Amino acid sequence: MFKRLLAFFLLFFSISTLSYSQKSRIEGKVSDTKTGLPLTGVSVTVKNSTRGVSTNNDGRYVIITDDTSATTTLIFSYNGVIKEVEAIEVSAGKVTNQDVELEQVSRTGSEVIVRSVTTSRRESAASVITFQKNTNTVASVISSESIRRSPDRNTSEVLKRLPGASIQEGKFIIVRGLADRYNQAMLNGVLLTSTEPDRKTFSFDLIPASVIDNIIVNKAFVPELPGEWAGGLIQVNTKDIPAKGFFNIQLGTGFNTATVGKTLLRDAQGGDTDWLGLDDGTRDLPSSYTTKSSFGILSKAEKAAIGKELRNSWAPESYSAPLNFSLQTNAGFNIKVFKKTLGGTFGLLYNRSNRYQKLVNRQNNLNATTNTFDTVTFFNDDRYVQDISWGGFGSMTLQLNPRNKVSIRSLININSPNSVIQRLGYDNSRTDDLRGTEFSFKQNTFFTSQVSGEHNIIKPLKFKWYGAFNILDAYNPDQRRILYSKNKNSSDPYRLILSSTLSQTSGSRIYQTLSDYIYTGGGDLAYDFNAFGLKQTIKGGYMLQIKDRIYDAQLFANNLPLDNDSLRLLSPDKVFAPENFGDGTNNRIGFDAIQGKTYRYIANTILNAGFLQFDNQFTSKIRVVYGLRVEHYDQLIGSVKKFDPRHTYSKVTDYLPGVNATFKINPKTNVRLSGSQTVIRPELRELTSLNLYDFELNASVQGKPTLKRTKVSNLDLRYELYPRSGEVFTAGIFYKYFKDPIEQIFDEGGGGASTFSYQNPEKATSYGIEVELRKKLIFSEGLKNFTFQANAAYIKSKVSDSSLNIDRPLQGQSPYVINAALLYDLEKIGFNATLLFNQIGERIFLVGSIQGGAGQPNIYEAPRPLLDLQLTKKVLKTKGEIKLNISDIINKTQYFYQNAEGNKSSFQKDTDANRFTRKYGTTFNATFSYSL
Repeated sequence: MFKRLLAFFLLFFSISTLSYSQKSRIEGKVSDTKTGLPLTGVSVTVKNSTRGVSTNNDGRYVIITDDTSATTTLIFSYNGVIKEVEAIEVSAGKVTNQDVELEQVSRTGSEVIVRSVTTSRRESAASVITFQKNTNTVASVISSESIRRSPDRNTSEVLKRLPGASIQEGKFIIVRGLADRYNQAMLNGVLLTSTEPDRKTFSFDLIPASVIDNIIVNKAFVPELPGEWAGGLIQVNTKDIPAKGFFNIQLGTGFNTATVGKTLLRDAQGGDTDWLGLDDGTRDLPSSYTTKSSFGILSKAEKAAIGKELRNSWAPESYSAPLNFSLQTNAGFNIKVFKKTLGGTFGLLYNRSNRYQKLVNRQNNLNATTNTFDTVTFFNDDRYVQDISWGGFGSMTLQLNPRNKVSIRSLININSPNSVIQRLGYDNSRTDDLRGTEFSFKQNTFFTSQVSGEHNIIKPLKFKWYGAFNILDAYNPDQRRILYSKNKNSSDPYRLILSSTLSQTSGSRIYQTLSDYIYTGGGDLAYDFNAFGLKQTIKGGYMLQIKDRIYDAQLFANNLPLDNDSLRLLSPDKVFAPENFGDGTNNRIGFDAIQGKTYRYIANTILNAGFLQFDNQFTSKIRVVYGLRVEHYDQLIGSVKKFDPRHTYSKVTDYLPGVNATFKINPKTNVRLSGSQTVIRPELRELTSLNLYDFELNASVQGKPTLKRTKVSNLDLRYELYPRSGEVFTAGIFYKYFKDPIEQIFDEGGGGASTFSYQNPEKATSYGIEVELRKKLIFSEGLKNFTFQANAAYIKSKVSDSSLNIDRPLQGQSPYVINAALLYDLEKIGFNATLLFNQIGERIFLVGSIQGGAGQPNIYEAPRPLLDLQLTKKVLKTKGEIKLNISDIINKTQYFYQNAEGNKSSFQKDTDANRFTRKYGTTFNATFSYSL
């Protein structure tokens, strides 16, 4: 059956593709020169031909032509203005992109004819730069062309190329140096929520780069968009109707220098479906375990009997690292159904990769007398990870007519890291040498399904609507930790750390589940009218988002009621054998649950938002977008029962004004000025009393139910120059004021007693400058095939609170961010190369607990340069493509450090105390793709 379906699938898309194989196709977007808004109903015809179409509601058109010459001419006609675009390059079976700007002119009498000559096909990067030029706010854009030209595999890797943007931990975005909590994500115009149980952020590595059409990062607020952000609003837009049918398959392989030819470790008793990132039940609790309450009333002997049923897998097995592997298929179609255009794209992808990280984890206590650090704990950790990521996506759009369309999009991604951490080190607070292991399997599923529509009810009235359902499901079964110790620097044998009390640090088995169900719906109406002889728009809309969360952690621990030294001397693969369990009262192993209501919570939030926005052209050179957004937020956390100590409930209404003015100095130059008020709300996990131990960081994470929301005032001023198609130069300054900013604080303690918690300092400020440049090096014959692009940001921030006695930068804020790229194209032979560089400045990774001069200093992340290279060559008559990607060529060690001065941030390797170090290796990947 599967083979028949596959054969039908290939046949369908082959026919769909071949039906257009001998025809040329030109597509693009027509927009207003002054406003940048799409023009609907523009007539587009091929010169000296009867073939023609009208632009749709988005200003887009598609022309199919039988012209076999090298170039052709299109005629664009709108309200008495005719524009001829000549010398458009076309070729059989290919798609040419041609965006056009028209100036609306109110006149009677003869038509106005404008001729324009284009000497080469515009790449998609040029069209999104045009969008950036004409958008109603301060924004940065990445096109699908730029994504294709980089070695980036997912959205998080793409985003670090944006001005003022960087990525933390490989997936969390930081914009303008502001930590991930100050940024917000949208997918196809629908607001997304946090994907992490312990922090307020969206994990952008869930969205594969191959499905992205473009990414827009708004840096200034406009009322029509959500108002819960201060750094950047990241709008990820996936692909819509393709220009023609296609089928593409891509195979890839590669390796990391830290893993190739090496012996790695993994769970000795994994499941049969681990290769899919799915647990097949191997890690489940036994059927004899039913519920927490039922388990709680069992006798110690009955509990121990359940403990011995669990799999005895406490010693990892070794294996030779295989090569990384990736498979991706994409297909699309564009057909007529009852004279309506129906288009869609579909895809499947699978990635398997291996990582090895050398981690050093130190805990350093500041000696106030000598102003130096004493090492308390020192861990050398070897972290072995197999990452599985796979999923599918689908998008279908029905174009009812040029003014009306309906779309449905779905995306599912399963992302599962399966890791083993092998620890060796010492703890001076107990004068012990330590040896231990942690096993962790995290199965994360992200699903979204969206339906939307765009309609012109009457010519000046546009209606947009959307609905979405999202699921985030995180499952972490049977996370196990085991520790052995011996007297420091002695020849004594290692003994298992297993006391009569229950502990998360050794002998524990933890099961966590988190399920978020998110329902979103809304729409807006826009009315166009003329005033001052120019086009004006008034827009109003409403959004409702309901989020339900259920979190549950089942914590179990093996214990030793009476000491048994001979048992504690057993190796990890033998000590928890069934015969070593007793009745929970003797000197055999007992099994019990770590009790606490805080290990479970529910949450419900309801966000009602409405806005009214005006878009006014006061003169041909002045455009102002202004309005008010009102957000009412209703939040219940912990428990629905008011008498339950976990119960917290609040509701608040925020009024969020925004003003964005654009001054068009000339057709190539803009000056933008904007001001707004936005809000940052705590994440649900941060408002709970949940306390869980993190093995890698040797610390616990503790929520704080009394956290306040942050109010942010924003100001932006930016100069923009667009010299020619595909080129841009911008320079801007910004200022932000935070009332009650939210920060995570780290309080050092001995023996795993360190904690992460949260606080609201009184206020903070952040200001900086950004520059961006994209330039084609056509001024020299030897450089004409090169394009240079770069962006940089310099930022200063300050957190102040007299009661907490702090005066330092914001957590997660980098003082500078640098991105640069050199692109080379040799179109005649189908070869291109891209060299990419990224570096961020020192930033506070963890806020120290210094209050009034006592406690621990901040932990800083030192700068680390990243250099990536991609080489691409067309083969097999341009139907095939070979890519070679080299990521992290420099492979510099990542340092997290402390210094005695506390506020000092410049890293001095020889004198500063290292808190963490990470070594990642260089990754080589080769892919081959073939298109029908």
